[in-house]
Amino acid sequence: MKRLFSFIGLAVLASFGAFVPDAFAATEGGGLGDLAKMGLGIGAGVGIGIAAGVAGVGQGLATASAVDGIARNPGASAKIQTPMIIGLALIESLVIYALLIAFLLQGKI
Repeated sequence: MKRLFSFIGLAVLASFGAFVPDAFAATEGGGLGDLAKMGLGIGAGVGIGIAAGVAGVGQGLATASAVDGIARNPGASAKIQTPMIIGLALIESLVIYALLIAFLLQGKI
């Protein structure tokens, strides 16, 4: 069964090697091909989705750790809260960069 899946995978890769360069070729007007436009759209959507998901997990972990630290030592809340907010802002800025790149990719379509 593994050999069958390996053969099918190899056949798919070979067909991509045969047909994809023509699909990605520039059109007569100098624009992108249809498959290239589709790839840009899918890449922009998947990229922003991954960036937002991973950033949400990172922000959740950072906030949970900060709340845990404040619960253990309430006197250090000012020393914990400021770096946490700066860290959350930096995490969110990475998502904004991903959104900007997604908009730039969408502009090429």
